Amino acid sequence: MADGRELIYYDRGTPPTGRAVADLRPLDAVAPSSEVRQDPMTGAWVTVAAHRQARTYHPPADECPLCPSREGRLSEIPAGDYQVAVFENRFPSLAGEPGTHPVPPALDDPLHSRGPGIGRCEVVCFTADHDASFADLDEDRARLVLDAWTDRTAELSVLPGVRQVYCFENRGTEIGVTLAHPHGQVYALPFVPPRTAKMIDQAARHRAATGRNLFDDLVAAERASVGSLSVGSLSTDSLSTDSPSTDSLSVERPEDSRVVLAGEYWTAFVPFAARWPYEVHLFPNRRVPDFTGLNEDERAEFPRIYLDLLRRFDRLFGDGDRQVRAPYIAAWHQAPAGHEDELALHLELFTVRRTADKLKYLAGTESGMEAFMNDVAPEFAARRLREVGQAGAATPATASRPTPGTTDDTTDEEAQR
Repeated sequence: MADGRELIYYDRGTPPTGRAVADLRPLDAVAPSSEVRQDPMTGAWVTVAAHRQARTYHPPADECPLCPSREGRLSEIPAGDYQVAVFENRFPSLAGEPGTHPVPPALDDPLHSRGPGIGRCEVVCFTADHDASFADLDEDRARLVLDAWTDRTAELSVLPGVRQVYCFENRGTEIGVTLAHPHGQVYALPFVPPRTAKMIDQAARHRAATGRNLFDDLVAAERASVGSLSVGSLSTDSLSTDSPSTDSLSVERPEDSRVVLAGEYWTAFVPFAARWPYEVHLFPNRRVPDFTGLNEDERAEFPRIYLDLLRRFDRLFGDGDRQVRAPYIAAWHQAPAGHEDELALHLELFTVRRTADKLKYLAGTESGMEAFMNDVAPEFAARRLREVGQAGAATPATASRPTPGTTDDTTDEEAQR
């Protein structure tokens, strides 16, 4: 790119033409300045990146920096078209060659342990279509995104000083997204973040108590709640003990199952102690530490399962003729360096919307004490997600794109919450 950043195109089949076009923008070299500081009370690392205050904020659609370049408007992607594109973030939280300045231990000044914010932040553009979403992609494109995630994980995880590679997508203004174009991000982190640290601790406790792996037991327990699983999505009908279909399942109390859908190689379920109104965890049935560990069968089934899950979220908040897209965070957890034998690749997908007109705000208990209070019972959320899967099974997501949420303004009730 014009300022020295790296841009990578990913294609399936014949790539679009014009791929060799140069970035002609008059950009100065990127010189981000960030640092990481350790909270002495919790041990968690906090990134301070003041330069991000100047990042692009809600540009109009005709000035979107993630759309392909065209005459009269040059964007972050010089080509006139693309399938999937990955590039270094122009306003990164972490930047610089990983490993050149490792995060220092707290030695001489344990109350003020700090280091430069060395790492890498990349943007992943899922499609050139500005008005699409991930749920609108076809299975070939979803597989290409998986391949891109895998490639970035393989390349970034071996860099010196990188502890964990984190792939994620934020969608919706309610989440805080500042660019509407469908995209995600990849962070190469120089430290183990707090949620992963808690998983490491819990996995160790479970191993000490049972001799088994925490994530193996977790997936097995959820799958056992619906008896002998069949290939394909679970639906309200397939969870009925009266259903004679080949997809029927043996279930004593199907209404209590938290499994939303399952395939031969993947299982999606609402966690027992869900923090968010609608939260789903997606695991490969065979434990692997990260994207690079998936085999071809698991990769081949992934697009159908993942797209089905995202489309269910898009159908959650329909209200008559009005459709409200669910703002969500799709967070892919991968094992950090040194913990590949115990931690498991999995997705944590959740929305901050609890009804079509109400949002889940992190109030005093959540923000102040990290003690979540959920307004929706996990078992109800699972039933609802199964129901909307059945309702939309015959209709592709692209047939009727829901409009972005029109309920961004908070009501008095939401403000009090």
